[in-house]
Amino acid sequence: MPTLILVRHGRSTANTEGVLAGWTPGVALDERGAAQAAALPGRLAGLPIAEVVTSPLQRCQETIRPLLDTRPGLVPHTDERIGECDYGDWSGRKLAELNDEPLMEVVQAHPTAAAFPGGESMRTMQHRAAEAVREWNARVEREHGADAVYLMCSHGDIIKSLVADALGLHLDLFQRISVEPCSITAIRYTRLRPFLVRLGDTGDLSSLAPREEPPSGDATVGGGAGAP
Repeated sequence: MPTLILVRHGRSTANTEGVLAGWTPGVALDERGAAQAAALPGRLAGLPIAEVVTSPLQRCQETIRPLLDTRPGLVPHTDERIGECDYGDWSGRKLAELNDEPLMEVVQAHPTAAAFPGGESMRTMQHRAAEAVREWNARVEREHGADAVYLMCSHGDIIKSLVADALGLHLDLFQRISVEPCSITAIRYTRLRPFLVRLGDTGDLSSLAPREEPPSGDATVGGGAGAP
């Protein structure tokens, strides 16, 4: 079966403002995110990408555009099932403010029980994304062969949930996974099991350096802004 390259969108204005974007329209890449997107074609230069599938949200569309510009034969497919989690009434709110919500503790410690008011549950998010991958795996293998490589551009929580699915990791543990903006995660699927062959690869180790403020033990909902 094919190898899936998962790219998280580049750093967005919501990331730098500490806002949970969700499906809020008009959330674009910031200056650094645009530079990350511009570097993506070079990072992927050695890969024969058969198909590109992207979230419909602007920050993903902007991230994948430089790659498509260098590969005019690739026609992107938009799939809403790999769009960001629907955070409902939480969308557009500051993460610092949401940390005081009782639901945030559930999101951190027991995400299978978390459903966002006016939005969707995290279980539903993972299920739709995993179903999309399974369907695209079958389509890519059918049209391009079992050794094909294809790419999906999506969001932090979506990618983390797909990694958990590939590892057979319970969704309640998926907050232990971290993927930075414009990082590359690769999963090679086989008939019996998936293999996680890259996780959150940015080629940059600066995020591992000590910070002035020690990192919180909580995961950043929606994914963080990456290295300072």
